[in-house]
Amino acid sequence: MSAPESPASKEASPQRQAPVAGNSWAWPITWMASLLIVAGAGLYCFHACTRVPSETLEGTGELVKQIAQEVQQVASAFKQGTVTTTFTSYATTISGSQYFQFATLSQREVFTRTDESSVAFGYIPLPDVIVEASAPVTYTYYLDLRDRWDFLLKDGIIYVTAPKIKYNKPSVDVSKITYEVKKNSLIRNTSEALDNLKSSITWLSFKKAQNNIDLVRETGRRQTEAFVRNWLAKSFTDGKNYPVKVRFRNEAGAQEHLAPEGKE
Repeated sequence: MSAPESPASKEASPQRQAPVAGNSWAWPITWMASLLIVAGAGLYCFHACTRVPSETLEGTGELVKQIAQEVQQVASAFKQGTVTTTFTSYATTISGSQYFQFATLSQREVFTRTDESSVAFGYIPLPDVIVEASAPVTYTYYLDLRDRWDFLLKDGIIYVTAPKIKYNKPSVDVSKITYEVKKNSLIRNTSEALDNLKSSITWLSFKKAQNNIDLVRETGRRQTEAFVRNWLAKSFTDGKNYPVKVRFRNEAGAQEHLAPEGKE
């Protein structure tokens, strides 16, 4: 029979503690949070994947639309009848006005006036008085973009019937005008003849401007053809493939290149 343990022995022996039970709610909550994160990430990826194709298609559609607008053909533009409208809009924008100025001619002009007179109701002629005026004059030649332009595509060539050549009021440098009496008469009033010449210089300069059109015609033709070619190259993808021939409306042979009414 064993002896009973003493109180001292009880105090000396370590006491055995019961194990601490873990929190029973921690792991389920952790698993639920993980599942929510994974589900959220999957949902975001699905939304992103479904959104990208739609945005890509929309962007591609806009790009195709833009390319379709830019890829214009000369032949189709002629069929649609938009050539003249497109050209006029382009020309007025580029030139900054409604006129296409293509040549400026500066030269010293000599204006001659023969002053004739008679007496006795015209039966007795008096000696003529001839006076001259010399002055620098500047002429400016242009085409009016508001006038009618005709374009005709035929055999791969664009024939252009441009408006007739016009000119501004001639600029006479009055500070450099010199006068000379080429033929005098003792029985005639020379000063009157000079006054008549001075008053007619403006009219004579307009007449000179008209006569000088033949001098600038070919320059105007080359400048206008280059202007139209530049417009074609900028407005149509195949614009550089078409040569351009220009005739002015009041020029011989221009009627052959007129487009039928209602067509370009």
